[in-house]
Amino acid sequence: MKLPSYLKRHYYSFQLIQILILFYPTINAIAQSQTDQWLISKYYSENVLNEILIPVEEWQPFPKDASVYKEALSEEAYNTLIKKGEEALEFAWPSLTASQLLEYHKTGNRRNYEKKYFDRRYNLRDLVLAELLEAKGRFTEEIVNGIWLICDESYWGLPAHLYLQKGNAELPNVLEPTVDLFAAQTANLLAWTDYLLGEKLDVVSPRIRERIKIETERRILEPTLKRDDFWWMGFSESQHQVNNWNPWIASNWLAAVLLLEDNKEERAAAVFKIMKALDNFLNPYPRDGGCDEGPSYWGRAGASLFDCLELLNSATDGKINIYDQEIIKNIGTYIYKAYIGDNYFINFADAAASMNPSSDLIFRYGKRINDVQMQQFGAYMAKKEGEFATDVSLDRALFALLNYKNLYESETKFNFPKDVWLPESEIMAARSNSNNTGFYIAAKGGHNNESHNHNDVGNFIIYYNAKPVLVDAGVGTYTAKTFSNQRYTIWNMQSAYHNLPTVNGVMEKEGRKFEADEVNYRHNSRMAKFSLDLAKTYPEEAQIKSWKRTIQLNRGKNVTLSERFVLNKVTDTTFLSLITPCEVRLTEPGEIRLVYNEAGTKFSVYINYNPELFKVEKEAINLEGDENGRLKSTWANGLNRIKLIDKLKQPTGNWKFLISSY
Repeated sequence: MKLPSYLKRHYYSFQLIQILILFYPTINAIAQSQTDQWLISKYYSENVLNEILIPVEEWQPFPKDASVYKEALSEEAYNTLIKKGEEALEFAWPSLTASQLLEYHKTGNRRNYEKKYFDRRYNLRDLVLAELLEAKGRFTEEIVNGIWLICDESYWGLPAHLYLQKGNAELPNVLEPTVDLFAAQTANLLAWTDYLLGEKLDVVSPRIRERIKIETERRILEPTLKRDDFWWMGFSESQHQVNNWNPWIASNWLAAVLLLEDNKEERAAAVFKIMKALDNFLNPYPRDGGCDEGPSYWGRAGASLFDCLELLNSATDGKINIYDQEIIKNIGTYIYKAYIGDNYFINFADAAASMNPSSDLIFRYGKRINDVQMQQFGAYMAKKEGEFATDVSLDRALFALLNYKNLYESETKFNFPKDVWLPESEIMAARSNSNNTGFYIAAKGGHNNESHNHNDVGNFIIYYNAKPVLVDAGVGTYTAKTFSNQRYTIWNMQSAYHNLPTVNGVMEKEGRKFEADEVNYRHNSRMAKFSLDLAKTYPEEAQIKSWKRTIQLNRGKNVTLSERFVLNKVTDTTFLSLITPCEVRLTEPGEIRLVYNEAGTKFSVYINYNPELFKVEKEAINLEGDENGRLKSTWANGLNRIKLIDKLKQPTGNWKFLISSY
């Protein structure tokens, strides 16, 4: 139809409005992603920081008066901390020898050195907290011993992190201090010890605080200010992805700078650099707040970011405050969205299936972002813990001491989220109802180059009444192999040991291009359905044209799983793996019975399948050996793998499974 000229202007304007409406979600998302870049550093230059940072001699982030802490704590919590300090008085400080350092290089064993290393620091923490609370000088001598021994160490980091040095990394080069997670955390411990007990240390000898300052300056403050090539900062062209190392180190580095750096200009320069580094962590972070390293790393990813924001807020008298930003809120709430029940969390990648996150951190984060659900989750987890725990980071411990009554006297009602969908992270979770009975499912899309990656795109887990039925095994004890080019030779990193198909004898492949396609999630009051195509997650030799996986929770009833595939050709065996901590009974053709029997809880879940399509095998997974220590502690009764082997060997298939509890 030909329009009159006087109508054309209005017609094309109307078309433009229609286009804008159609694409508004995309345009809005792009605008949002642009406006929330450089959230921390964009408003504050070094000059501005020079004006708003409270001078080091005036900044008083925590009280030093013992009576304040005694008032804040219950009698039981107070006595617990004093008792830990008394036990620390009997501690025999262990030696850290060159042979122990070299053991990691020779055998890959991390534990032998690390246990002694961390015991020193935990012991010093317990002594400092006991002296802070009691204030009678009873613990001071051993505190001085701990400080002096730690300052004498050749390297504040771990042997596994010596790769940060140039050249030979078998032993640390004392002329080239490098900053890893625990070198920075050591600086945090010493800086807060200096702040809290400095006057008592001076009574023993002024050399003690002087030594803390010298060693922290040499090992942490100077290299972090001068160098930009530590991969965790995000400034260099390193092959490493910026991950939890960034905010974890930044939180400890920031505390040391704020407490010990007395040069005003260098203090502001270091704080500004920390803020820019944190933005390198935040800028690529999923806007939905999903932690690709899993909930057990949230405590040192999102929660360490929160540590930094708290310190910046305190040191500027509230002038740096971004708690109202959507991404900051989403990063916080992720932790309860990933919660299953009991002590179980969604544990894709290197995350542990069972853990005890810091209830205090969760509660305080929730309060800062005005999320009542998150606060209630923190109080709920505190009640489950039953015992007051302190973090190795003294600032976290101090916050927890002062927040003790707020946390433990708060309402513990927590409404379990019925549906969780993180569209950028491509993670879903759904439960039958908000009282957390019946079936619970979680599944992921994503790609195979995520931080702490396992080859697990498309993996799912199923729990029943908050107990594990089909699971992600998780990660074993870290060794030299874990973060090497041999990573994917470890069984639990491989797709064949996740709830995934092995196609033509081929497993999923690691790398960014191996990713989910056609990811879709829908839910309503009756069901929740997640689907994706797995074809791109396998290399060419798998000969997959398409592999459409769909998992559906039918609330209050059951779970269905379907695998619909087209292969270019059949070259080898195809099978589906299912991992379970339950006893596996092959009761009759077409039915697998999974029996959960632990701690007085017993039930059965049934997997029904077409017996004409599959040969079924079961095998116990060997969890012996030091490298499986973490797995064995999580799955005390062991793990089993079920293999549903394709008998027909056809290039097309449509497998269907019903998972139910009669």
